[in-house]
Amino acid sequence: MTSLASKAPRPTLALVGATGAVGAVTQQVLAMRADVWGEIRAAACAEDAGTVLVVCGREVVVQELSPEFFDDVDIALVDVPAPVAALWAPIAAARGAVVIDNSSALRGDPDIPLVVPEVNPLQIRNRPKGIIANPGATTLTMIDALGVLHAGWELTELVVASYQAASGAGRVGMARLYDELQVVAGHRELGHQAGDVRRLIEHELGAESPFPAPLALNVIPWIGAAAEDGWTTEELKIRNETRKVLGLPELRVSATCVRVPVVTTHSVAVHATFARKIDVAEARQALVEAPAVVVLDDPESLEFPTPSDIVGADPRFAGRLRQALDFPNTLDFFICGDNLRKGAALNMVQVAELVARDLAAV
Repeated sequence: MTSLASKAPRPTLALVGATGAVGAVTQQVLAMRADVWGEIRAAACAEDAGTVLVVCGREVVVQELSPEFFDDVDIALVDVPAPVAALWAPIAAARGAVVIDNSSALRGDPDIPLVVPEVNPLQIRNRPKGIIANPGATTLTMIDALGVLHAGWELTELVVASYQAASGAGRVGMARLYDELQVVAGHRELGHQAGDVRRLIEHELGAESPFPAPLALNVIPWIGAAAEDGWTTEELKIRNETRKVLGLPELRVSATCVRVPVVTTHSVAVHATFARKIDVAEARQALVEAPAVVVLDDPESLEFPTPSDIVGADPRFAGRLRQALDFPNTLDFFICGDNLRKGAALNMVQVAELVARDLAAV
């Protein structure tokens, strides 16, 4: 059978939002995988037009977005703010591209699948609007492990607390954290009085920030916008996305999302309840055998995943596996995943490769 790489012409790939934080990681991911692409195009905001990128060994000049940019594009990876994606993803699809969108704009559309190749790869063919959505980075951090455990024990309830990195807010989020850390560095008296961290940071940097409170020397239990009944949009996204990817529309899910002073890599504390009693040793073995999960779980040697140890890695790293003391059908564990890699860029690229093979088979 002829491989995709040997077919001619090879598919044309477009990167939209190519100069952003996820766009930069997407270029790194593409360089590390088999090059199955023909022409590669890049688009970004007007001020970045003309920038020259190197993608899969090709020099690519960044263009400003226009409908014509998508002409003859086979697959478009889109990482732009949700309002921009809501406008341009349908335009790209109308010009004939299969769009893989990383924003939250279209994830709730019943005609747009959420695809995680390790969990529901066949959903790439369910694209009546020509668009596939990427789940959010927090969902992607835990969904592979949950998929494996659901297959063995039937997931019925999920309670999670996320610990999300500054890079989840993009380049501006990372820049703000670095600036705040620089301001507080050397001030060992900080944190002993209410509001002293906020006063110093706002005095030095101003009150305008991508975060609703200082992030340095702090955690912020609020990510996203206000939704009904005290929830945030980020917390509801985790609920809705987990249900959609796993195909469990009635799954009971509760999430609390917290921003932490970590540059990159999200973490999630998971309290997962199943229809059948779960044995920790058997659950650990199931995760060990999962191709995209690495188990770091040795309490005696204090081995467990932390964000700073796994940033830049593709797998998700799980540890602290234990059966909830008062809940025999419940497994507690802690899991970390680089939110810019599998949480965004890698998943998009993996989905694009599946779509490319599907298109080649037609």
